[in-house]
Amino acid sequence: MAFALNAEQNQKLEQILSRYPNKMAACIPVLHLCQEANASWVSDDVIEFVAKRLDLPTAHVKGVVTFYTLFNQKPVGKHQVWVCRTLSCALRGSDKILEHCEKRLGCHVGETSKDGKVTLRTAECLASCGSAPMMQVDKTYYENLTVEQVDRILDTLVR
Repeated sequence: MAFALNAEQNQKLEQILSRYPNKMAACIPVLHLCQEANASWVSDDVIEFVAKRLDLPTAHVKGVVTFYTLFNQKPVGKHQVWVCRTLSCALRGSDKILEHCEKRLGCHVGETSKDGKVTLRTAECLASCGSAPMMQVDKTYYENLTVEQVDRILDTLVR
């Protein structure tokens, strides 16, 4: 089935286009809009839709999707957990946080829990070095983490 936006999403797309000097410049925000509309991932149908709507080659749009880690190239869980692994976080125990998440969720980095609720990821830097270790759940930051805090956070996601 071909991807399409609903009326409200089309209006948002038009607002995005109005803010940029040309359609190519709007590629990333349009992809974000379409990813959100497509259950949080960018399918081949989404790539074709964006390419056609922005008058771009599909190879260009695919290149953007495969370059940026914020675009999901396959279906993901209801929630995405990003554990920071930059030096500041690593020095303060992010490896233990990540290992605990893998055990607790029953999946490895890049995978989704069997119940489909959580996709586990790592990030090189989430810009919270002064409050390491940290992780991002969807759009919320959790800082100065302990394993016990991680358990409480994960409990809210897997209910």
